[in-house]
Amino acid sequence: MKVAGFTFIRNAVKNDYAIVEAITSILPICDEFVVAVGDCEDETRKLIEAIDSPKIKIIDTVWDRSVREGGRTFALETDKAFNSISKDADWAFYIQGDECVHEKYLPTIKKEMETNLNQPEVEGLLFKYLHFYGSYDYYGQSRRWYRREIRVVKRNLNVHSYRDAQGFRIDDRKIKVKLIDAYVYHYGWVKPPKGLVNKVNNFNTFYHDDTWLNENRMSTEEFDYGNADILLKFEGSHPQVYQKRIQAMNWKFNFDPTKANKKLTPRRKFLAWIEQQFGVRLFEYKNYKQL
Repeated sequence: MKVAGFTFIRNAVKNDYAIVEAITSILPICDEFVVAVGDCEDETRKLIEAIDSPKIKIIDTVWDRSVREGGRTFALETDKAFNSISKDADWAFYIQGDECVHEKYLPTIKKEMETNLNQPEVEGLLFKYLHFYGSYDYYGQSRRWYRREIRVVKRNLNVHSYRDAQGFRIDDRKIKVKLIDAYVYHYGWVKPPKGLVNKVNNFNTFYHDDTWLNENRMSTEEFDYGNADILLKFEGSHPQVYQKRIQAMNWKFNFDPTKANKKLTPRRKFLAWIEQQFGVRLFEYKNYKQL
């Protein structure tokens, strides 16, 4: 069984993306790893080269900044990386620059790949998600955030990235997947307030035109941590590859539980309560067909 990892990145240094941690978190179970490095304005390529692994293959790309339909640029870059994977790979393991997989899940992931390799009905593997928020001590839940997504697909299928690289499709149909007992840790919202302002402003350039950007650009350094419906205390451990980042955290995140859910409508409060009590997300959008 041959496993290929793949990802895309641009300006990781400038925008403080933990791309090295993302790659190295799954590198142990990959036989090769394709990194599509965009036309950067910083030292991102050297950052990837410094991982110094014979498994890594860098392809240089140029981002199409004219495509502003719902973050389509991200999907195009994902497809470039996927299409550069060796044809004899059995599985393709995708990870984004603000994601990480705890080492404790790697044996489970590899076993699921082996078990489902010759099961034609299984086209991909579905992962659970933890969205860390504000700091490494809390994770958030919101109906606007996906709680499960595809991160492993079979290489021999006509797979393409969907929308803004949220997940994958095969010839525009949903992929048939098996849910596995493994999590992806998403750290995209774990930044100081100024860093999150920069992140949001940068992201918006891939979704909106200049008029919208000029009218909605965030200028304050104080980010409003109000995206989560509910915040929960994280009692587990973080991946080993993230320990240096955790130790270097240099901002304070003050969470007042009495203010949680203040911005939610009664309907969203009720749905959030149902999910918290019973683990069921009613009316959930699913970008896949779960077997």
